[in-house]
Amino acid sequence: MYPRPAPQLTPNTYAFESSPMVKATGFREYDARWLFGKEINLMGVQALGLGLGTLIHEMGVKPELATGHDYRSYSASIKYALVTGLMAAGIKVKDIGLALSPMAYFAQFDLDCAAVAMVTASHNDNGWTGVKMGAQRPVTFGPDEMGRLRDIVLEGKFRYADGGSYRFIENFPARYIADLTNRAPIKRKLKVVAACGNGTAGAFAPQVLEKLGCEVVPLDVELDYTFPRYNPNPEDMEMLHAMAAKVREVGADVGLGFDGDGDRCGVVDNNGDEIFADKIGVMLARDLAKIHKNPTFVVDVKSTGLFATDPMLKELGVKADYWKTGHSYIKRRVTDLKALAGFEKSGHFFFNTPIGRGYDDGILTAIHVIDMLDRNPGKTMAELYGALPKTWGSPTMSPHCDDETKYGVVDKVSAYFQEMHKKGEKLIGQTITDIITVNGVRVMVEDGTWGLVRASSNKPELVVVVESPAAEARMHEMFKAVDAVIRQHPGIGEYNQKI
Repeated sequence: MYPRPAPQLTPNTYAFESSPMVKATGFREYDARWLFGKEINLMGVQALGLGLGTLIHEMGVKPELATGHDYRSYSASIKYALVTGLMAAGIKVKDIGLALSPMAYFAQFDLDCAAVAMVTASHNDNGWTGVKMGAQRPVTFGPDEMGRLRDIVLEGKFRYADGGSYRFIENFPARYIADLTNRAPIKRKLKVVAACGNGTAGAFAPQVLEKLGCEVVPLDVELDYTFPRYNPNPEDMEMLHAMAAKVREVGADVGLGFDGDGDRCGVVDNNGDEIFADKIGVMLARDLAKIHKNPTFVVDVKSTGLFATDPMLKELGVKADYWKTGHSYIKRRVTDLKALAGFEKSGHFFFNTPIGRGYDDGILTAIHVIDMLDRNPGKTMAELYGALPKTWGSPTMSPHCDDETKYGVVDKVSAYFQEMHKKGEKLIGQTITDIITVNGVRVMVEDGTWGLVRASSNKPELVVVVESPAAEARMHEMFKAVDAVIRQHPGIGEYNQKI
């Protein structure tokens, strides 16, 4: 038997074994994500933990942190490398084990920890890793904190400290599940498809829904980090089609789909038709406003105009606050305004006191959908959706625009529409009635038709969305008008999809 040759060390292998590797682009606007082994190694994760611990001290918060990890083959080892760095910075770490992101957020409250670091890449393909972080519950880091963390890590400006410790919290998921289900079961008999895409939610979502009294039809709930059927992303049509087929096959009342780390929920009605998240938000706002008087709802600028124009919401005294797209932005705005809830078109929903704690939890969103159906025993999901005023809306459309120029283009487009409004000029033959500039520019005309242009937070793209409550033709007119203004600037590519 011949002896095996010694492994050959390449420069990349040597770097992986002997020095930290952390790619700067992994520090995103709201969290951090890298390809493990190619963009970050375990020593790099350790440096990230040390940097996060340094930032926690810098922010002056209690040096205690809750952590957990998703179901990927390497997530536990990444978490332990992160913990090593945190402890070196003097942080007391409480580890809840295999978890969903909202379970880690819950741990901040239940274990009285100021900070959180959840190891997850959500619905990203296997090979990706990441960390969702925060130090001011219930909000998570935004651009300022992520930028500061990046600088600390890349410049090696660490603060070492004594007092770091590690404690594993036994059977913590049971505490999270009990918190969601310590209530009366629903009265209505509901058959629910729970689709998890083989992501981490499969370990928790079905049993929560069963404890509420639902008849649960599980779909792709076996944990498998290779995601053999489709990515666990309730915005992707492949997952929605699988949910729809199962709903029709078993005659379910509703289909609920959860993303990889359980902080988002997608919905399919009893006919197997997808309901986009912003319309689910309007339905929930109608339902909740009947119980909680004159509520405020925070909505991202990509979402339907029905939050401001729906006659029922107006009658119920609802105030809609359109705000910046991005879960950290919406979460913080909900907290600052003491809003009842926040809704983001991507499916991140934030239920605040007294119906939640302010963080995004896909299972809690599912519970609110179930409760809405329970409070309307004579109505199907399709009928509740059909009761909304009809609007014609586009998908999120993204033409290429270089990172170096995209914000400048949006500024010029915004200035163009504001000048039109100032001069009283008409857009698609109508008077401009409202312009929102908190995140790009959203321009509305008198019949309620609107168009949005903003810069993508994490890609070299613009984001364009249009909607009309008047007619499908009006939606197309608005798109042509908005696109014509965008095309006045060089370097604008083709759309990824069009209406």
